[in-house]
Amino acid sequence: MTDIKVNRREFLNRVGVGVAAVPGWTARSYSSIPGANEKLLVGIIGCGKMGSIHLEALLTLQETDNVQVVSVCDIYSKRLTAAATKSGATAFSDYQDLLSQKNLDYAVIATPEHWHHKMALDTLAAGKHVYLEKPMAQTIPQVQEIVREVKKSGLKMQVGVQGMSDETYQVANDYIRSGTLGKVVMAQIDYSRNYADDFWAYDIDPEADPNTNLNWSAWLGPASKQPWDPRRFFQWRRYWDYSGGIATDLFIHRVTRIIKSVGLTFPEHVVASGGTWQFGNSEAEIPDTFNMLCDYPGGPTVSLISSMANDFPVDHVIRGHKATLRFTKEGFIITPQELVIENKVAPEEFRAQKLWSKVYRKKGAEDVILHHQNLQNAIRNGSPLNCDEMLGYYGSVVTSMGVGSFRRKKYLRWDPKNQQVKLA
Repeated sequence: MTDIKVNRREFLNRVGVGVAAVPGWTARSYSSIPGANEKLLVGIIGCGKMGSIHLEALLTLQETDNVQVVSVCDIYSKRLTAAATKSGATAFSDYQDLLSQKNLDYAVIATPEHWHHKMALDTLAAGKHVYLEKPMAQTIPQVQEIVREVKKSGLKMQVGVQGMSDETYQVANDYIRSGTLGKVVMAQIDYSRNYADDFWAYDIDPEADPNTNLNWSAWLGPASKQPWDPRRFFQWRRYWDYSGGIATDLFIHRVTRIIKSVGLTFPEHVVASGGTWQFGNSEAEIPDTFNMLCDYPGGPTVSLISSMANDFPVDHVIRGHKATLRFTKEGFIITPQELVIENKVAPEEFRAQKLWSKVYRKKGAEDVILHHQNLQNAIRNGSPLNCDEMLGYYGSVVTSMGVGSFRRKKYLRWDPKNQQVKLA
């Protein structure tokens, strides 16, 4: 018998099934479905530090996972040339030209935060699936617009919280939903570093020149107009125009783990505090120490802790009335509260173990490669995304509220009816 490989598009044509007959498929999503054996073609927008990490990951997958980086884009020609040389991909200085490629399956958006909103919408409008680095956008209305467009298009969007490709948090959610921890009342998690002289003060390339090899106006895009400043270009995480600082660059990784584990959506109240306590001579607009308290409806309170001047670790724990779940590098450990031990009411599965504890060893990881493979499986086979637009939305809302609370020095609340932030 001859082995005939038919992709999904051909199959539907042969059996006479229209697009409208397939639930969840729109004209755009239908046109973007490759067969299981077809090569996926990828474009990368932004060839800086994070874009280079994505490029390395995708080049690793080219032979094993039948994927190819066919186009790269950056407004700094030095970075663009390096990425194109490394990958053999076509180089574009304008991302719209990259998106106009008809056979492109998905685009990776690895630019500063102020470009995420427009680039995501343009990518969806071009009929391409999206890998969008976190946070989804700078403002909650922008995120909401992206969510609407993803749902309308039927296309796939993976949000770049790579820790969601570690299955630990879904397994933790299974235990929490089963009642193992009892009522969850509090969670705490941190993301701290310790810089010597200044924080996020990345090296400035002296070859960058807006008159010859860098399009400064295009880089600013929707942000406020500024004269050329190499610090803003190379150290953009330090400026409110382009970044939410610790909240949107670091906390979003951590709070999404708690959201996934506990099964949370939108917070009820958020308050943030902190300041520039160590690096008083820094050019950074954002603080070097930043903390958030986030109350979710009916509990828990989620505490997010960070300093760029001290990296002593804080235990990452979810506290329940019956037990505490502590995340480790290997997975997690659930330890019952003494109240439960004394009353001998531990869950049946715990009884045979010392102190009735439960140890889980993870199989996945916080890994860019795994995150891309998950998106590729979603595109090819409809597999669930590890960090889809809704999980990305929940993380973006709480971190955006943290930034708003800090900058306004106000206690903020979420209005669930109107899906917007208000003063408490």
